[in-house]
Amino acid sequence: MREIVLDTETTGFEPESGDRIVEIGAVELYNHMPTGRTFHKYINPQRAMPEEAFAVHGLGDDFLRDKPLFAEIAQEFLDFVQDARLVIHNAAFDMKFLNAELGWLKLPQLPWERAIDTLAIARKKFPGSPASLDALCRRFQIDNSARTLHGALLDSEILAEVYLELIGGRQPDFVLSTGPTAKSGKVTETSTWRPMPRPTPLASRLTPSEAAAHQAFVDKMGDAALWRKLS
Repeated sequence: MREIVLDTETTGFEPESGDRIVEIGAVELYNHMPTGRTFHKYINPQRAMPEEAFAVHGLGDDFLRDKPLFAEIAQEFLDFVQDARLVIHNAAFDMKFLNAELGWLKLPQLPWERAIDTLAIARKKFPGSPASLDALCRRFQIDNSARTLHGALLDSEILAEVYLELIGGRQPDFVLSTGPTAKSGKVTETSTWRPMPRPTPLASRLTPSEAAAHQAFVDKMGDAALWRKLS
């Protein structure tokens, strides 16, 4: 199963009011494990950056001036995402902006039903508790010390760890599934996996009468019976 954990940075809150995407970051997961493949682009919004937005992500006019327009990276983004499920913190915000940008270019939009909202998952799992990305990092003891400002790729990498904790652990599929590895990108077979023996053997479920009947059956088979060698 392929999933894309993604995040965007913008000039504000409403694309219909003229706000635009200025950064996209995305991380690929396969069977809940990172593959090492990422997507990261800074984007020229063709408008001035409001001070409030600059304070959040630190992406200013001078830095973004020579970056590509969304139209120049849109198809590359769609080719990376393909038909994967989209893991997003506060999915309504990012999906709104992405589909607005794609819609202005007459490109296919991202179906809302493909979005997995980690904010909604966190609020349901921990009702009444803070559910920001920083708060979830503290809860799961995930290192986010590099997150001095919001950054789409860094936030996607952190969110991938948070997401795997939210759904039950950083390796929910253990080693029983196969998929691309982060180092090689190749499929790794797990046929060498073996279960560990139980520290305490399970108690027998045979009743005394069943055990006696089995022993009588073996006795009739003579001294060469295979059961005598196994017992």
